[in-house]
Amino acid sequence: MADVSVRGARAGDVAEIARIQVETWRFSYADTLPAAALEALTVEAAAEAWQPAVTAPPTPRHRVLAAQEGEWTVGFTAFGPADDLQPDEAEAQTTIAVGPLIVEPRWRRRGHGSRLMAATVDLARSDGMTRAVAWVPEADTGTREFLIGAGWAADGLVRALDTGAGELRELRLFVSLAEG
Repeated sequence: MADVSVRGARAGDVAEIARIQVETWRFSYADTLPAAALEALTVEAAAEAWQPAVTAPPTPRHRVLAAQEGEWTVGFTAFGPADDLQPDEAEAQTTIAVGPLIVEPRWRRRGHGSRLMAATVDLARSDGMTRAVAWVPEADTGTREFLIGAGWAADGLVRALDTGAGELRELRLFVSLAEG
């Protein structure tokens, strides 16, 4: 059995998290995002964005987790209190937003995504959170099917993001964090 785990990300993980994000998005979203948007992604810019999230999160409820297999960082996720909810949404104060949850393609189908999600749920519950939401690109059937298989469901909300080279439609999924 491989040595696998999930742990809180550390400052030394930032460069690898950035590399995993950029390379995985270029691979996974080649048919979803405009080529110009993918080409504009750089590991340096991603690392600059991830540094404060890992080393100085805005609240104790904001976390970045790293999935490990042996000595390798193979994936990560980030989550924290949701800040883009609808004005009348129930559980607004106890809802987390999850995203991204990324496992590098060569390490997929080994349970890393499930371990990242389980750790996210456990930590969110320990913080008193009762619900989670995630925005998923409409064309990303792999992530959507993974989440639905884990008990998530679409809630009917859709948003369009301007990539600078076109529009990216995303669907919102949610799940109750209630145990049982």
